[in-house]
Amino acid sequence: MAGHSKWAQIKHKKKATDARRGKLFSKLSRALIVAAREGGPDPAGNLALQNAIEKAREASMPKENIDRAIARGAGAGADGAAFEHVTYEGYGPGGVAIFVEALTDNRNRTAAEVRHVFTKHDGSLGESGSVAWLFERKGVVLADGDAVDEDELTLAAAEGGAEDVARDGSTFTITSAPEDLAAVRAAVEDAGFAADSAELTMVPKTTLAIDDEAVARKLLRLMDALDENDDVQNAYANFDIPEHVIELVEAA
Repeated sequence: MAGHSKWAQIKHKKKATDARRGKLFSKLSRALIVAAREGGPDPAGNLALQNAIEKAREASMPKENIDRAIARGAGAGADGAAFEHVTYEGYGPGGVAIFVEALTDNRNRTAAEVRHVFTKHDGSLGESGSVAWLFERKGVVLADGDAVDEDELTLAAAEGGAEDVARDGSTFTITSAPEDLAAVRAAVEDAGFAADSAELTMVPKTTLAIDDEAVARKLLRLMDALDENDDVQNAYANFDIPEHVIELVEAA
């Protein structure tokens, strides 16, 4: 199995500006509302809500904001907006596969906006099922690889139920079945290792190497534009851009 999405690692390292944080909080609130509405407000029996709460906490979202969103989803709030899950599949520059998850209260608006992003950045939307088969749902924990004993980390992760531990530069990527995510994170942290993030994600089964700086730049602009869309919760891609190419793109 291929490693964690390169885009997820790039996003994780991005500086959190006030504008980006505000947009992220809005998306996290939407995810909390939908998870609570679909599975109930008790995270003990609602895995989706557990993960939504964890992501909100990692983003330093205030507890009162989290509680308010859960209450809205459970029907205690005045805002009855009914968000629904939608997905989009397509291709970016270089033939990279892209899978998009969104929560929307207006399918037509979101579809038009996502299509516009793809077209503007030399991509194209595909039909349902065109690229989904290239990804699989996994739990992923990222840990800082500096001054870490790889054997000890691997052992701790395995005891928690992890399927794989891989190193990419200074980051360890620990992969598990979705239902084992919380246990893996707990095992890693109980062993004394810091988990930078833990989330349910779509992991590419295979990756496509992108060594051309111009193609890499177009891809990252496309992914950034998707990330900036209010309705898009997550965008996954199967590209693998070497660190030196990413540095060239960021320096330009």
